[in-house]
Amino acid sequence: MTQDVLIAGGGIGGLTLALTLHQIGVPCRVLEASREMRPLGVGINIQPNAVRELHDLGITNADLDRVGVQAREWALVGLNGKEVYAEPRGLEAGYRWPQYAVHRGELHMMLYEKVLERLGAEAVQTNTKVVGYAQKADGVSVQVSSGETLAGKLLIGADGIHSAVRAQMHPTQPPIHWGGAIMWRGTARAKPLRTGSSFVGLGTHRHRMVIYPISAPDETGHALVNWIAEMTVDNNDGWQQEGWFREVLIRDFAHNFKDFRYDWLDVPAMLAQADCAYENPMIDRDPVDTWVDGAVALMGDAAHAMYPTGSNGASQAIVDARVMGAKFLEFGVTPEALAAYDQALCGPISEVVLRNRGAGPFGLLNILDERCGGVFDTIDDVIPEQERQDFMAKYKAAAGFAMGQLNAASSTIPKGATAPL
Repeated sequence: MTQDVLIAGGGIGGLTLALTLHQIGVPCRVLEASREMRPLGVGINIQPNAVRELHDLGITNADLDRVGVQAREWALVGLNGKEVYAEPRGLEAGYRWPQYAVHRGELHMMLYEKVLERLGAEAVQTNTKVVGYAQKADGVSVQVSSGETLAGKLLIGADGIHSAVRAQMHPTQPPIHWGGAIMWRGTARAKPLRTGSSFVGLGTHRHRMVIYPISAPDETGHALVNWIAEMTVDNNDGWQQEGWFREVLIRDFAHNFKDFRYDWLDVPAMLAQADCAYENPMIDRDPVDTWVDGAVALMGDAAHAMYPTGSNGASQAIVDARVMGAKFLEFGVTPEALAAYDQALCGPISEVVLRNRGAGPFGLLNILDERCGGVFDTIDDVIPEQERQDFMAKYKAAAGFAMGQLNAASSTIPKGATAPL
């Protein structure tokens, strides 16, 4: 009987778990459905709570600087271009760890290279999709797409929103949930806004842009800027496209944002400079009551696929991996450790899924729209400062990156700790 922990999925969460298990002396193998690892996606944010965990894995700011840029500010702007709320982020806010805006694909490939470097090339088995599992007295047997059956001590489903592991664990789960929002994503070379490293949400809860840089500026002052254009439409008939993600032409959607012109930003001009555009619906899954079935557990999007409104989906996948590792230290590489992981995270993070579905921190724009239609002279007359601050504090606490709590917390995994096998 092999002692390997089998990880279904080699995304950000699965690779972070592999690095964590290696750190604590637990043999593992990643089973990845893709034929080859490729740098897919555009911009994402890694919150300070997740950066802390990456640091504890020996991934440095220099590593992260190669795939992104430290975020300095988070700001919401109304439809008329006036500021609704702004706050410093990362080190400038007083966190002990920075927040990073990164290119998702480049972060993914950096983690992949770390896994190959530390665990060896055999640690990641590509072209191997997990399609099912069966509990055994001494572990779990795992069926993969080739027809082969693999044996492992535990199986961790890190296989994303379309997870086969979750589908078997929860066979009556509802279909993927789409609330009507469509996102168009891409990048462009442009001058970063405001501080030079600001995350800017602009518009209303039903019609908005999100813009932030994912690289340092070049000698001309231009950076690679990630943009997300969003609109909410009638979704009574469900998503009608064949796939969930497709490349589109800028002209297919840019007209929806033709009026987003201000003295500090010209959205149509920025979109015209974009080098790519991808369309996908904003989707998640209804929370389930457990992420664990005996020797099998879910993590990342397989456990808690969430709307990207809080910029914490990838961050939570990283945290999942580290909390699971901590439970292995406490309980050994056992189903009891998985149950403890489930007890620690399933309930609280399921609440974050629902909070993000309700617009997450962008909920301030919902309030603004209800009170003034998104157009105002003085924001304090519409949403008082204390109300704005309280709203954001509640979200950060729920998502696990309230500054005081995070700064005071001890390391999730003590340096040099190894798990009993």
